Amino acid sequence: MASEFDLIRRHFARATPQAVLGPGDDCALVAPSPGQTLAITTDMLVAGVHFFADTDPWRLGWKTLAVNVSDLAAMGARPRWALLAGALPAADESWIAAFTGGFFACAERYGVDLIGGDTTRGPLTVSVTAIGEVPPGAALRRDGARAGDDLWVSGTPGLASLGLAAARGRVRLDAALARRCRDALETPTPRVELGLALRERALAHSAIDVSDGLLADLGHILECSGLAGEVELATLPAAPDGVDPMLWRDCLLAGGDDYELVFSAPPEARPAIEALAQALALPLTRCGRLAAAGAPATQADAPGFGLAAGAAPLRVLDAEGRPLVLTRRGYDHFDQEI
Repeated sequence: MASEFDLIRRHFARATPQAVLGPGDDCALVAPSPGQTLAITTDMLVAGVHFFADTDPWRLGWKTLAVNVSDLAAMGARPRWALLAGALPAADESWIAAFTGGFFACAERYGVDLIGGDTTRGPLTVSVTAIGEVPPGAALRRDGARAGDDLWVSGTPGLASLGLAAARGRVRLDAALARRCRDALETPTPRVELGLALRERALAHSAIDVSDGLLADLGHILECSGLAGEVELATLPAAPDGVDPMLWRDCLLAGGDDYELVFSAPPEARPAIEALAQALALPLTRCGRLAAAGAPATQADAPGFGLAAGAAPLRVLDAEGRPLVLTRRGYDHFDQEI
């Protein structure tokens, strides 16, 4: 049986051109680009909690890195390095080879060097620390949103959660939609190019990636910025053909695992954001707005987005502009399993 260090040499060792010293010593050494600050994030994925134990290992490898790269994208940071730690039930080299194939495919796509990590025996768990760079004071932070900002979301949130519902047998999907949803769940696309463009062109005031649900993650922006907000359901993607509208609404608003970006931007940035959507071939949907907590809206061209004094910090309006009563707003790691 291969030893821990044999496994590392065979499957995890790669050239690290962006590092001063890569794996093989007690620490890696990196040199940030001149004039840059480091953005650092970590995420853990646990079998039975974040993914099915029989998930294709290539896809799991991709997702393991992608969810961390997504955090960097949300702050407008450029991905550079990653460290990987994992607990494996057994030294299954075919499984490990497939996992690292997906991991390094994602790393190559987003310009990431794997500079170190650790392995041990245990219940299947993988954890990544990802490191990126962003100019000082330029990161897209959750506390940067401003009253009067538009709310935007990228892509099609809800597909990953719909894929999970199908995997659980809650819904039957036609073959094409099932593949699309499964891909969204298992091989998400970090919106790095979008995050960089929003930051470099000074288009957005704040951003967050959708990991726990659109409403739950948007709520973090509102809390950190001390604002209230409204989302207009009718502006968001409609239910795919044959999918129950109530199930789709739950997937769309509270499903999570999309890794799309939700961001706030001033109204005057609308033309530039619409042009950016065309340039990236990525749908960017204006779905709501922000206001001072408890303050009424005054923007004439945004009917239905008024916030009455004492209103809830985050409301969702139906097609007639009436607030919806929602029982679930996102994923809770201590309340739910996959």
